[in-house]
Amino acid sequence: MTSIQERLYPDLPCFGCGHGNPKGLRLRSYPGDGAVTAEFTPWPEHDNGLGFLNGGIICTVMDCHSAAAVVLEAEQRNWPPLPGAALPYVTAGLDVHYLRPSPLTEPVELRAVVREAAEAQMTVDVSLIWDGKPRAEATAVWKRWRPRPAAG
Repeated sequence: MTSIQERLYPDLPCFGCGHGNPKGLRLRSYPGDGAVTAEFTPWPEHDNGLGFLNGGIICTVMDCHSAAAVVLEAEQRNWPPLPGAALPYVTAGLDVHYLRPSPLTEPVELRAVVREAAEAQMTVDVSLIWDGKPRAEATAVWKRWRPRPAAG
């Protein structure tokens, strides 16, 4: 099965979810029963210094996994990217709560549910789960990407 990322933005160079980045994580998310799900296996380089998954990597995969849920929702509602935008939405905020340590050597599950969807903004609840327990939870806010010329 082709992932949301590979189908909807296969050449994006994003470190977390872009399959156009050969050094990136290349996250693969899939539509499921009321949620978007993914499995992520950390690399040894993702160590937090204590043998667990680094918090910055947790944020990255939660942000990028929520992106898959948002882009899928936008596709289903026929809200394509605006002219000049690589994606229809861009992260406007990510409020992460770390609940318990996440393993460094075993796959973790990601789960995202779009809580609110409007063309101007979407809100997604996203979790990182291992051994049946949430290890981190976040609320991601995504706003419509309106490209602007770079300053300078």
